[in-house]
Amino acid sequence: MSSDQRLRTYVEGFDRMLEGGIPSGHIVLVAGAPGTMKSSISYNLLYHNVIDNGMTALYVTMEQSRESLLRQMEKMGMKTDLVVGRLHVLDLSLIRKKLREISTGGSWMQVFKSYLSNLKENLKFDIMVIDSLDVLETMAEVVDRRTDLFYLFEWMRELNATVLLISEASEERLLEGKFDEGYLSDGIITLKMQLVRDTENQRRIRCVKMRETNHDPSYHSLLFSSGKFQVTKVISE
Repeated sequence: MSSDQRLRTYVEGFDRMLEGGIPSGHIVLVAGAPGTMKSSISYNLLYHNVIDNGMTALYVTMEQSRESLLRQMEKMGMKTDLVVGRLHVLDLSLIRKKLREISTGGSWMQVFKSYLSNLKENLKFDIMVIDSLDVLETMAEVVDRRTDLFYLFEWMRELNATVLLISEASEERLLEGKFDEGYLSDGIITLKMQLVRDTENQRRIRCVKMRETNHDPSYHSLLFSSGKFQVTKVISE
């Protein structure tokens, strides 16, 4: 996929706001509180690009087991047997095992990056999701966050793949400038739960930042129905 091509998100209506999708090779932060469907939207992007565009993808889940993630996606209509051998899912237990096998005495982060770089060479994946940055930092016992994040992003750029990096950081904290990943990312997509009535919450999505793109920065309602994501104009509160 050339650098001037775009990767569809497969959220109906959202790609139009991104001039067709995410530019190939971008590192995009997908941020929001638990329950806002960050993982589902990210996996959905991989799944449909594998099926429709013949890509190869890697999903690194550090927050739930591989089996749990795949059961969740099956219930949403994404059939695992349709992407066997092309959409690869690694969970933390497998990552720990592999890191013990290849450990050369380097730091956890160094060995982790080396392992995924080898996977890139072998699988030649076009897209990768890391779920999540928060757990990755915990596992790596990050001390100098600014420096470590800088080198993490440099490494991701060298992979020559489009990367979605999931984060629990709220949009407010990212925009306050307290999180370096906001500056380092090529794009930021945020999700949130909005109370619209006393007893009703509504999922919302917006693109805060997308380099090389004239994007719509407005919030839109995020809906999932009949196996598809779509956005609509925000329903009046």
